[in-house]
Amino acid sequence: MKQLGGLDAAFLYCETPTTHLHVCGLLILDPSTMPSGYTYDGVRSVLFERLPKIPSVRQKLAKTPFSLGRPFWIDDPDMDMDRHIHRVVLEAPGDDQSLADVVGDIASWPLRRNRPLWEIWVIEGLADGHIAVLVKMHHSTIDGVSGANMMGHLLDLEPVPPVPAPPLGAWRVASPPSSLELLGRSLVSRLGEPLEIARLLPATALRLATTLWSLGRQKEGVASSAMPFTAPRTLFNSTITARRSVAFTDVALADIKMVKDAFGVTVNDVVTAVVGGALRHYLEGRGELPDRSLLAAAPISVHDQTAERGGMTKVSVMFSTLATDEKDPAERLRTIASANTRAKEIHKMVGADTLMRWAEHFWLNAFALGARLYSTLHVADHHRVVHNLILSNVPGPPIPLYMAGARLVGLYPLGPITDGAGLNVTVLSEEDRVGFGFITCPDLVPRVWDLADAVPGALGELVEAATREVHVPKRPAPVRS
Repeated sequence: MKQLGGLDAAFLYCETPTTHLHVCGLLILDPSTMPSGYTYDGVRSVLFERLPKIPSVRQKLAKTPFSLGRPFWIDDPDMDMDRHIHRVVLEAPGDDQSLADVVGDIASWPLRRNRPLWEIWVIEGLADGHIAVLVKMHHSTIDGVSGANMMGHLLDLEPVPPVPAPPLGAWRVASPPSSLELLGRSLVSRLGEPLEIARLLPATALRLATTLWSLGRQKEGVASSAMPFTAPRTLFNSTITARRSVAFTDVALADIKMVKDAFGVTVNDVVTAVVGGALRHYLEGRGELPDRSLLAAAPISVHDQTAERGGMTKVSVMFSTLATDEKDPAERLRTIASANTRAKEIHKMVGADTLMRWAEHFWLNAFALGARLYSTLHVADHHRVVHNLILSNVPGPPIPLYMAGARLVGLYPLGPITDGAGLNVTVLSEEDRVGFGFITCPDLVPRVWDLADAVPGALGELVEAATREVHVPKRPAPVRS
């Protein structure tokens, strides 16, 4: 039995009938490398053998009486893998958009709270003979780093035959705790809160004061614009419904690295510029491009800085301009790189663990009530936009990988959307490709595929600009006498 971390619990209690806080990973597999050819039973047997080794797969929630403390993860004595693993066949033509329609429908439904918070869907009928596997897990159980660890359990470095599934009940199930035990553990964890808050208040106040003083000294311009509540309102900055639509695409990692080297920036800067260029093209084509730049909230993994803290979700957030008000792609990239450098400095001043430490002291019942009122009353439609979208960039495996012998040829992550920020773009590199996953609410954003289709062109503009940058002779530095 293990208690959820503060952010883990926040993801649970912020969930509403329209805000589903699960994440998805879409894997495209080429079955031609499977030693005995593709069969659903072959994939299923591998999942049955591998998944029980992951604790979050076999554990479910146990709430404390009266929600006096954060819930606990306990072993599910009624665990039935077949309630979580599903099979579906695409209708013709079985192209990417047909696949995205099915994935969007699956993402539109919340996970059931009375069982472990995950599902896997094996999707057949793709036109090119490939198969797809959609992994769907609640954000309280997974983040970028733990998601990569989970993929390590499911994927292999070479084609191997599936291992026969073990008999049911092969893992040990601990006796479920009583309500009295849960209450006692929660009360004990609450006892230390006053002291912890007393320590947090001055430390947080000092960090915020230092940050505000630094922001006050900076000149007006790029860096100062990458701040919350400075974002313009767009079509995806409203109250969302429960429906989801999905699109995905990928580009060559070599092209992104070529741009990075030419301009002396980071891969994340290039990815952000690509998304900014795609959004500019999409909004400009609809006649809805704002005069001010769009602003993204970018989750940052802090696993390496918060190793001593519990919980599965260990993230902080920084804000990044997308420079959508800049027409020239090279200047857009330079603007983004400069702003990201400043945003990292601000994030460091605020502290990597500040959000996590405060999350441990949230009053969850008030949190849940506030989230529902915020959604029901459409509050997001009336206050200033905090940020336009969530943009996450996660490094992935640089080597070929296989599931049940089938080679991984596409990997597209899909994160959650919320009221006021109805677009999520998650980017993940895999071998020699970079996959872009887009998820939104179709009642706010029509034709999300137009946005995905704009990604290769946005990168192409940067590649062209990088080619010019490389061939422009550098002016020699003046000689000082």
